[in-house]
Amino acid sequence: MPFLRFIETAEQERERLAQAPEGSINHHLSTLPVNIPEWPQDLLVQLPWEPPRTDQKHTVVVVPFQFRGDLRPKDIEEEPLPRKLHSGSWDCIVVSSDHPSCPVGGYRIVVCATEIARGTKVDLTAVLDQP
Repeated sequence: MPFLRFIETAEQERERLAQAPEGSINHHLSTLPVNIPEWPQDLLVQLPWEPPRTDQKHTVVVVPFQFRGDLRPKDIEEEPLPRKLHSGSWDCIVVSSDHPSCPVGGYRIVVCATEIARGTKVDLTAVLDQP
């Protein structure tokens, strides 16, 4: 009998995301590596908004500030095992963007945790040191 893990492995997460229809965001995310394994609250995160996720490459940087856990269906008392590696979603403030539907200046969006994990941390000191 195989060992049952309480949290899915990175490979199990990739397989689960890959089961989504081709062209979907989840299917696209299954092809990207996890770059942010830690809790992302208050980090500057550049989202992976490039084709096929979007029609063209966009630079969207957010700050995740509030986590929202996945809701269980009413008829299920316990979360199924293994639990999702990156579950839930984050309320985020857009701090930099060239995407027309995500303006800067306090605009907020909700981003799934799997997408945040596949984003890239922005090092503000490196950005500010540029001439």
